[in-house]
Amino acid sequence: MSFNAADLQGVLPAIILSVGALFLLTSEVFLRNVRPAVLGHAGGIPTSPAERVEAKLPPGAQGASPSAVTPPDRRYQAWVAAAFAALGLWASLAQLGDPAIAIFNGTAASDGFARVVAAVVCGSLLLSCLVAFGYLEALRATRGEFYALALFSASGMCLLGQATDLIVIFIALEVMSLAVYCLSAYLRRGNRPAEAAFKYFVLGSFASAIFLYGAALAYGATASTRLVDIAAALRGGGSGLLWAAAALLVVGFAFKVAAVPFHMWVPDVYDGAPAPVTGFMAAAVKVAAFATLVRILLGGFGDPVAALGAHGWQRLVVWLAGLTMVVGNLLAIPQRSVKRMLAYSSIAHAGYLLVAVAAMAGPLPRQDAIGGLLFYLASYGATVIGAFGVVAIIERKLALSGAGDDLSSWAGLSERHPALAAAMSLFMVSLAGIPPTAGFMAKLTVFRAAVSAELVPLAVLGVLTSVGGLYYYLRVVVYVYMMPTTKPDAVMGERLVAAGLALIGCAVLVVWMGVQPGAFASVAQNAVAVFSR
Repeated sequence: MSFNAADLQGVLPAIILSVGALFLLTSEVFLRNVRPAVLGHAGGIPTSPAERVEAKLPPGAQGASPSAVTPPDRRYQAWVAAAFAALGLWASLAQLGDPAIAIFNGTAASDGFARVVAAVVCGSLLLSCLVAFGYLEALRATRGEFYALALFSASGMCLLGQATDLIVIFIALEVMSLAVYCLSAYLRRGNRPAEAAFKYFVLGSFASAIFLYGAALAYGATASTRLVDIAAALRGGGSGLLWAAAALLVVGFAFKVAAVPFHMWVPDVYDGAPAPVTGFMAAAVKVAAFATLVRILLGGFGDPVAALGAHGWQRLVVWLAGLTMVVGNLLAIPQRSVKRMLAYSSIAHAGYLLVAVAAMAGPLPRQDAIGGLLFYLASYGATVIGAFGVVAIIERKLALSGAGDDLSSWAGLSERHPALAAAMSLFMVSLAGIPPTAGFMAKLTVFRAAVSAELVPLAVLGVLTSVGGLYYYLRVVVYVYMMPTTKPDAVMGERLVAAGLALIGCAVLVVWMGVQPGAFASVAQNAVAVFSR
């Protein structure tokens, strides 16, 4: 196997993110070993055993000073990670107009679809890094591995969006998953994060095993793991073994997208993880998982479904979509914790995205369904990262004050911090699908594609569940604006430059994609031309 410059250029966003992660890890090594030796005790870091004992005493005792226990300054890492994410975003957008090519001997593709996916992933990472900056600083939880893990996970997501070989898909999936497992348990405050991460790891490993079993069945039936070879075998007359492989592959990724009944990990993991990590998971992991699902179903199992209709994988996806929309909304209604409510609502949104996946197998051209899927992923990513960004600001004050996460903590937020209240209300309205926000246009695009694919009952069910979702989304707005405040000092007046930039960016995207959806919709339509039939 030989590589050339075109191969490396095709995976340039993933390379940039990986280089950024390695740079941060390397800088952390030098930071921990050089800084104490250079500064010594006079610089604020005790070096000898006697100085370390002295540093533990109160200020003024035996000459100790408050600076004696000052940790290394890692604030630069958030900005470095954000810079590499911005570089990855630029590399993705710069290649949008380039022709589609197969890279690495046909095991991956560099096309418009992969570039849009990489752009959304890098954009989500950029916004999440900005949100995490102040959050980790306030909780004194800034450690060197956080941003490196985020960059590594994003590089795996970019590779997932362009992989066209089941083995490459599995490797990229594990690169993404292992980093996210660690990020979900990052805070290590109490038992809840560790318990949530352990559940995520065990269930995620089980899902990966199911996917790998499906890949093994596909290889046994076709003697190849490349999606193009699987598609050729199906055109020559598929076997039951291949359809079993397709079912197992779908089930494996149903876990990653949190489809019912594979959603059990979501509430605990989203609740136990740091809020910036939760937003990143809800946005970027969904993008990568759904992009890979599209690659597998259309690249490897697409052609026979056009003829078989509901007898192919479409029936399985339709049932998954219906169950996910209903169960996700029903479980979100009684939640008193905003974070858990957003976790259950992310399950419902996975159902809406599965509607677009099911519509891809319809009788009409599938570009509308895939374009709607990309538009939904981008708009949902901006909205949910913004929502969890506001949650992160509130959550860190609750953690420092020892208060619990409950809707009552949001009462009167408009009086204490009008800007945060307006931002949270905008994000809730968008998640509910109310015009003129991006959420409304996203749902409209997906449901219209479902109707065109003759999935009218599924589209009607989606509309009804969206109406039901209005209750728990607008309930947050009611508490923010209409309930009397009980904690007048719950939100601080400190500067929130990085998080403020992220929230402004998310809000602008939510409004812009709702008022002027044509710009991104045209990009999405051009990106999915590779899947035209």
